[in-house]
Amino acid sequence: MSNYRNIDVTQLATAFKALAHPNRLNIYLQLLDCCTPGTACAVDEVQKCCAGDLGTNLDVAPSTLSHHIKELHQAGLLQTSRRGQHIDYWVDPEALETLRRFFATADQAG
Repeated sequence: MSNYRNIDVTQLATAFKALAHPNRLNIYLQLLDCCTPGTACAVDEVQKCCAGDLGTNLDVAPSTLSHHIKELHQAGLLQTSRRGQHIDYWVDPEALETLRRFFATADQAG
C-alpha cells in the first residue's frame, strides 16, 4: 500500500464509479480525443467536437446526455465553462494525472 500513499482513494473510487457507465466513459474518451486535457476546444470546434458531438454516437436524449456530463463533472473528471449560449467541456488535467499515476503505480506493482 505504500506506493499508493499519495493517491486519494475516495477520489479514485468516485472517478471509477462515474466512468463505469458506458455512456459516460464514451463521453470522457471523446473529450480526450478532441481536446488537449485542461483546455477547452477552440471556439470553432466546441460546437462540432466537444459540446455538439458528445451525444452523437450515444443515441440518448439531450437530458440524459446532460445528466451524464453532470455526473462526470461532479466526479471531478470534467471542467465546464459557460460562454454565452454554449457550454465548453474539457478533461480536468489534475484528475487525469491522478488516474495516470494510479495506473502507473499499479503497473509497477504488478
